[in-house]
Amino acid sequence: MSFLSIEEAKEVAAQLRADDAPYIIIGGGSNLLLTGDYDGTVVRSRIFLACEKGDTVSCGSGVRFDELVEETLRHGLYGLENLSYIPGDVGAAAVQNIGAYGVEVKDLIKHVWAIEIATGELRCFSAEECGYGYRYSRFKDEWRGRYLITQVDFQLSRQFVPHLDYGNIRRELDERHITEPTAMELRTIITLMRQEKLPDPRVLGNAGSFFMNPVVSRQQYEQLAAQYPQMPHYYVDEAHEKIPAGWMIEQCGWKGRSLGRAGVHDRQALVLVNLGGATGREIVELCHAIQHDVSERFGIMLQPEVNIV
Repeated sequence: MSFLSIEEAKEVAAQLRADDAPYIIIGGGSNLLLTGDYDGTVVRSRIFLACEKGDTVSCGSGVRFDELVEETLRHGLYGLENLSYIPGDVGAAAVQNIGAYGVEVKDLIKHVWAIEIATGELRCFSAEECGYGYRYSRFKDEWRGRYLITQVDFQLSRQFVPHLDYGNIRRELDERHITEPTAMELRTIITLMRQEKLPDPRVLGNAGSFFMNPVVSRQQYEQLAAQYPQMPHYYVDEAHEKIPAGWMIEQCGWKGRSLGRAGVHDRQALVLVNLGGATGREIVELCHAIQHDVSERFGIMLQPEVNIV
């Protein structure tokens, strides 16, 4: 079941209320792992309209997020470039609070518009009301299944301020002798970096980064850093540090390994791949094996970023 406008979204909400049966709301499905056939209604936005007013861009929830990034840059609106080449739809990006290379979409979201399924009313939520955190929003938790997102408003800028200090961005720019990149050049670099380390799901089945990077207390980080001086980490605040899950998975010897028909990608340990014919349950079994080994070695339980149904 899909909706092409706010009015159609209200009709879908009314139908869901009348049916009183299981349903799931999805975006592009790039961050979804099914462990079996879903016995219910699948709902997806097909609202593709977008407009700009000043520095604010209002975008339908069914628009592919990467298309939004490209179009905003073409119109001289900046802020989304570090989020280039992330799959999925705009509505799902607002639910997941997608992030990459030092930027999270929550910092650019102004409002999220949604139809409340229980009442059919159109609601407008500020970014603060959405309760955003690392790969988190209230739409993933207490509001899960309660709203059909129709539109997201982004507050962008006419002034390009590049964010270059995360990952290997500067190294990639240096190799190309680019000292002051344009926004489009930065988008190109980030796209190439993602293509190099993330397999194309059309060629090798995967859902991108399978696990979230854990945020740990300062005390736990310091204990681990004493054991593993070369451990990469990222400052969160005075009380917390973020440790790359891929690094821990690799330290446990999983990079490039497989468990039956499910495997860990040989270039990016965060990515679990379908080597051919693996079921969703087999991917989950691999997930659990990795979680066990990382917990045994580092005392950290990795949490899936992928939505498992």
